[in-house]
Amino acid sequence: MPPAPDLLGGLLKQVSRSFYLSLAVLPRPLREPIGLAYLLARAADTVADTRLIARGERLAHLETLRRAYAGGAVDVSAVARACGPRQALAVGRALLERVGEALARLEALPPGDAHEVRAVLATLTSGMIFDLTRFPGEDAAGLAALETLEELDHYTYLVAGCVGPFWTALHMAHRPRLAGWALSEMSEQAVGFGKALQLTNVLRDVPGDLAHGRSYLPARELAALGLGPRDLLTPAGALRARPLYRRLLGRAVAHYDVAWEYTLAIPRLEWRMRLACAWPLMIGLATIAALAAHPNPLAATTPVKIPRAAVRSILARSALTVWSDRTLAADAARLRRRIAL
Repeated sequence: MPPAPDLLGGLLKQVSRSFYLSLAVLPRPLREPIGLAYLLARAADTVADTRLIARGERLAHLETLRRAYAGGAVDVSAVARACGPRQALAVGRALLERVGEALARLEALPPGDAHEVRAVLATLTSGMIFDLTRFPGEDAAGLAALETLEELDHYTYLVAGCVGPFWTALHMAHRPRLAGWALSEMSEQAVGFGKALQLTNVLRDVPGDLAHGRSYLPARELAALGLGPRDLLTPAGALRARPLYRRLLGRAVAHYDVAWEYTLAIPRLEWRMRLACAWPLMIGLATIAALAAHPNPLAATTPVKIPRAAVRSILARSALTVWSDRTLAADAARLRRRIAL
């Protein structure tokens, strides 16, 4: 048999090509804690998404992982045995089977890094539990919706926004050029960074989420348009919800504006960190532009994505412009202007 891929190399690349790009460009001391946090979060998310296992069992497995991530003496191999065989993709099974290895590497991190990893995993997994308990159905027949915009904002913090302060604290601990940063101020901006990316995912994935019984478009906002969550399942109802959808696109854009302030505050000599931030922001803004241009994104039959050629173009150009505040900001503004709201 061929050797198993390295956790933060081959396996992570299989789990997420987009995040792997950002991780690979980071300074080496940061790749281990950030990569381990990502892999362990993805393992928990894989458990949460294993619909062939009863919801109560998934919640119990998530609690097992939460205790292990917090440093408890827990047999995580039992989670892999229960959930691994139910994975449609081999990479999902491999990820669950190697949670113990990832935890051993977490234990070997410097204490400060390990603390940050454990803290962000505690919040991320609480978001997964919120998601599983807030939406009791598995298909459109059991469709439920978040209630308010505040609940949506809280959800985006739990599952993504919380990563911003984690990312900021680790970089400030390892990169002396960031010594002039104010941790609380930059962490607050970084929350917006995570929320921007997660809200993009929410808006892109509306049709698929509805099919699995989840509406992240809040019920109270839908009611103001004379709609209920089930109306979103029809093309006509989806069109009537377009004003709310466009408001949420606007919220996402506002988060991107804050995220760009954060990115442009990174010293130019920290070009690796700059690229790791600029890439997902540019891809995310291009995705928002594609969603805004779509005639009815709430009823799209396939997820709206930007072409691979466009992604390659973004990566290539930003590698040249990352040194210039003016040019990088101009590139962001160019993408921003494409969003018609």
